[in-house]
Amino acid sequence: MIETISYSSDTESTKLNAILSRSTDFTPELEAAVREIVTHVRDRGDEALLEYTRRFDRADLTVDDLRVPETDIESACRSADPDLIEALRAAAANIRRFHEAQQRTSWFIEDGDGVVLGKRVLPIERAALLIPGASAPLFSTLLMAVIPAQIAGVPNLCIATPPRPDASVHPNILAAAHIVGVNEIYRVFGAQAVAAFAFGTTSLPRVDKLVGAGHPSVQIAKKMVFGSVDIDMVAGPSEIVVLADETADPRHVAADLLSQAEHGSGFEAAVCITPSARLAERVAAEIQRQTASLTHRETIQKALDNFGAVVVVKDLAEGIALANRIAPEHIELIVADPWACLDAVKNAGAVFLGPASPEPVGDYYAGTNHILPTAGAARFASSVGVETFLKTVSIVSYTSRRLRQTAGHIIRLAEAEGLDAHANAIRVRQQ
Repeated sequence: MIETISYSSDTESTKLNAILSRSTDFTPELEAAVREIVTHVRDRGDEALLEYTRRFDRADLTVDDLRVPETDIESACRSADPDLIEALRAAAANIRRFHEAQQRTSWFIEDGDGVVLGKRVLPIERAALLIPGASAPLFSTLLMAVIPAQIAGVPNLCIATPPRPDASVHPNILAAAHIVGVNEIYRVFGAQAVAAFAFGTTSLPRVDKLVGAGHPSVQIAKKMVFGSVDIDMVAGPSEIVVLADETADPRHVAADLLSQAEHGSGFEAAVCITPSARLAERVAAEIQRQTASLTHRETIQKALDNFGAVVVVKDLAEGIALANRIAPEHIELIVADPWACLDAVKNAGAVFLGPASPEPVGDYYAGTNHILPTAGAARFASSVGVETFLKTVSIVSYTSRRLRQTAGHIIRLAEAEGLDAHANAIRVRQQ
């Protein structure tokens, strides 16, 4: 059901090498297909957008259908399950409280002689948020994308989410949007939506940043349009590493591994690292037992076959070192003293400490952001947050006195680079 590996940093198994070398690379065939979509939407605008929506979403829309009416958004919220609305409001409040702590402000320093230097911190003007809504309506991702953007002060926010064959949008997506006050929602998704927002069409605005989840075609398209528009990241399938010692409950460990393996692509990574051979054996047995009763057991098994493993290490230190090499999207520390291990965890999108902090707490409710780096990108990247929607502008205010004092150095540096026009821009001010 899941492979058990005895770890050695010198001789790694084929499975572990696959886990360590996973990436967000895509097949040339899929990249070529996405490039064609992006090019057609860029060149033909709404016509191509509607054509691809008919082909991929099986929804026959007109230009007038692209934007969801505000009345539909309000109606979806009124008609939604009251318990769901209560949970959404509570989760939104938690997410807002956590992200409000991330706010940044402009700053300036006085450098003598009346010189002032600084940074202005400004929100981007317009962002489009990509919210999957076909096989799974990810209204939680909507909250995770919208709320940080609002706190950053982005004045223009819109949402892209796929239409169903009857042209409707999943009502829970609309309800979540209403709760956070976003009423500009478009019935588009996929590579065609990415291209439409990157370049603009008659019906869809050109934006400054694209943020959110999506299948491989969405990620390829985001990668292709980067430069015309900013993106949050190129995201791959979900990942989890559970570092567990002999105190861990194997039922908890197994359940948490399966919670990520069920996402649907069959390429999710689910890895338990433990110094306890006994726990490894029990976790493997629990995975087999629990999977049998789960709805998505076929895709779970595919994910476990591809990137699932229980790895037995000699001690927690070796386990943490391996986890840092994997650099997972999520890591759980289900050990006797998780806080004692935290400082050693250097590469992870999010860390969950102790048995009462399973990964779904972060996915839905705690307030931390679940749009996280994958495929080892946690070595250098961070989750979506308020900073995702900010930019900084450097400020320089020199005085004539300071310019006279430093002109020689500036001219010398410019001339050494062979840029005499740069040097001349300083020299003419000394004449």
